[in-house]
Amino acid sequence: MNILIKSATIIDSKSEFHNSTQDILIEQGVITKIGSKLKNPNNYQEVTLEHLHVSQGWFDSSVSFGEPGFEERETIENGIKTAALSGYTTVGLNANTNPIVDTSSHIAFIKAKAASKAINVLPFGALTKGSKGVDLAELFDMKNAGAMAFYDYKKAISNPNLLKIALQYANGFNGLVCSFPQENRISGSGVMNENITSTSIGLKGNPALAEELQIARDLFLLEYTGGKLHIPTISTAKSVALIREAKRKKLDISCSVAIHNLYFTDENLTDFNTNFKVKPPLRTQGDIDALIEGVKDGTIDMVTSDHNPLDIELKKIEFDHAAYGSIGLESAFGALQQLFTLKKTVDILTRGKNRFNIEPASINTGNKADITLFNPSKKYTFSKKHIHSKSKNSIFDGQALKGDVYGVIANNNVVLK
Repeated sequence: MNILIKSATIIDSKSEFHNSTQDILIEQGVITKIGSKLKNPNNYQEVTLEHLHVSQGWFDSSVSFGEPGFEERETIENGIKTAALSGYTTVGLNANTNPIVDTSSHIAFIKAKAASKAINVLPFGALTKGSKGVDLAELFDMKNAGAMAFYDYKKAISNPNLLKIALQYANGFNGLVCSFPQENRISGSGVMNENITSTSIGLKGNPALAEELQIARDLFLLEYTGGKLHIPTISTAKSVALIREAKRKKLDISCSVAIHNLYFTDENLTDFNTNFKVKPPLRTQGDIDALIEGVKDGTIDMVTSDHNPLDIELKKIEFDHAAYGSIGLESAFGALQQLFTLKKTVDILTRGKNRFNIEPASINTGNKADITLFNPSKKYTFSKKHIHSKSKNSIFDGQALKGDVYGVIANNNVVLK
């Protein structure tokens, strides 16, 4: 793949060309020249786009597709295309398929399906067999097969001894254990945040306490074992405070937040739109303010789209019975830019790789091309025409967003709209 990118503003603090407008020559997937007004004697394909900006390729730590087993929601092939057109060059793929990804052969299947594609698909292995929370899955074998980390997607580990053993065992081979932050006996059958809104509209509440108790427990276990823990998608102010204190104590802890938990409150559920039914639930404005501060100061290591395609039968039913989740890849950049500066948005989208042992590639001569192309200024109302996923369950449908993604150049491939 040979290509010449023309007049691109480089947003990459690790590049010597940061904040400058340059041409970028890529030959056989490697950046060979960066400079102003580069010539094109070999008649390579040229990319000239309106208000073009580029950065290191973006990373999303929590993406679901569907294949194998739920191809009606999303396939690996179309999921990869969706991620690429949304600006992502690396995604962590959740294990919530059928069968659950809990063996080395399952990991190998996903790696084979995603091989040589435009983006890096790094599968999670389930932490427990069948994600049932009873027995540990074959963690070491999955790690050797290419598992990025171990996570029972959106399923809490109720047995503290099981999590303790997992942390101790995985620490022996530098494995990263993920624990979903919810105490099920406290959350019960709650379908939204427990607050005045849940009372006023008559839906059962899931209190912030359910999340915070689980995180406090997990942090005690982490301190005891000396292991390595990631807590996906926190949602409350006290959760931020607990993790901030754990980091102050030098525990090996990281966490993420879903973009929609930075954007919407539980008051958005008053019309019972099931696209707003997510897990963890949307909380209060006070929680959002604390979460945003946590992102800014680094307490929260990464923001995920928490992309979860669901077919219409799982969403077009009564709120109590609808499935949890929203797609989010296509809207993540535009939503983040409504909350943060461009510089901070790019930082958020490119950080977190080190936690999962992913080597970042800065935009410098001699490095492999792992580049996202975008226009940060375009304003629009997000709608179904912006969705590339097979499923259309977007929490951002109808929202005013800022920033358009052109695509990616990565893995010696070009994917552009």
